[in-house]
Amino acid sequence: MCNLWCMRTALGLGLLALLALAPRPAAPAAPRTPDEAPLAIDAELGEVAWPGEAALATRIAEALEREIERRYPPEDRPARRDVHAKAHGCARAELQVDAALDPGLAAGVFTPGARYPAWVRFSNGSTKPDRPDARGDVRGVAIKLLDVPGEKLLSTERDARTQDFLLISHPVFFNADPVKYARLIERGASRNPLMKLAAPLALGWKGLGIVSAMSSLRIASPLEVRYWSTVPFQHGIGPGRRAAKYSVRPCEPGTSTIPDHPSPDYLHDALATTLRTANACFDFLLQVRTSDAMSVEDPRTEWPEAEAPFVKVARLVLPIQELAPAPFCEDLSFTPWHALPEHRPLGGVNRIRRVVYEAISTFRHDLNGVERTEPS
Repeated sequence: MCNLWCMRTALGLGLLALLALAPRPAAPAAPRTPDEAPLAIDAELGEVAWPGEAALATRIAEALEREIERRYPPEDRPARRDVHAKAHGCARAELQVDAALDPGLAAGVFTPGARYPAWVRFSNGSTKPDRPDARGDVRGVAIKLLDVPGEKLLSTERDARTQDFLLISHPVFFNADPVKYARLIERGASRNPLMKLAAPLALGWKGLGIVSAMSSLRIASPLEVRYWSTVPFQHGIGPGRRAAKYSVRPCEPGTSTIPDHPSPDYLHDALATTLRTANACFDFLLQVRTSDAMSVEDPRTEWPEAEAPFVKVARLVLPIQELAPAPFCEDLSFTPWHALPEHRPLGGVNRIRRVVYEAISTFRHDLNGVERTEPS
């Protein structure tokens, strides 16, 4: 059975830090910023509001702030991310949108022939920055496009010229049920050891199975893994908008093997060694929802590719280079809400990420005494 750590790693929101939550407050917490206020629900694209989701998101953010401060006292800083704490490295890249892109797929940054410089961060999903790479884990890639014109979604960064895409090495996510979230929180916050032990059961067998699969992956190189968004996003704007998911797939099949006696950081070494002598690339794929049966609110289920195939819309090229300095990589902030309206995140998991990712990034940068800015 999957343990609490692998559930927390897979979640990407750090929900299991709520195991240390104090008793439930009597009244819902008020939004602390405009970007914590409830969002309008896009029912036409299949969104459905979760009961009490805004209050839950704020509680999660506050709990994670306490957890990060506990985990990283002043003598152990800089404070790291709550999850995906270990970066293999950040690399320069360019997103090259297909010049012959189907006009029906053109939207937002996906304008035929457009090119955007980018930063790409590769990571392990674990909360522990010293966890050896050879151990099973969900793997992540975060892509930050630069020089993207247009007003962005977050009120605090309307004029930012960035667009983020966050993906992991598994096609589905493990939970989409607010009742199960509540059970996880309540059992995990209990002082009864047996109740704490039973907390993972709140996910149900399907959720536990997904978490076990997504957190057991062992890889030879971050450049030889396929990644998925798992959750959907708006594609386009206005009456013609649709829901879509993303994936990035290596342009060529991988040939690397895991070393017989790998160093704790061998994935960093593999990334750095490859990019010193050769380009690398990923095809950027778009999967447009074709049926109402493809849930926007339940990322535990894949959208069948036979009915909604992934289509290449761009290529992400990483040229020969030295990786960026580690402090620069650590200071970067990623959220799917660093986005144009044409790429608005959809579904309850994404709505919670809006609050949690922004709050944790701001809190982490404040603890470290680093100004949080978007690169140019």
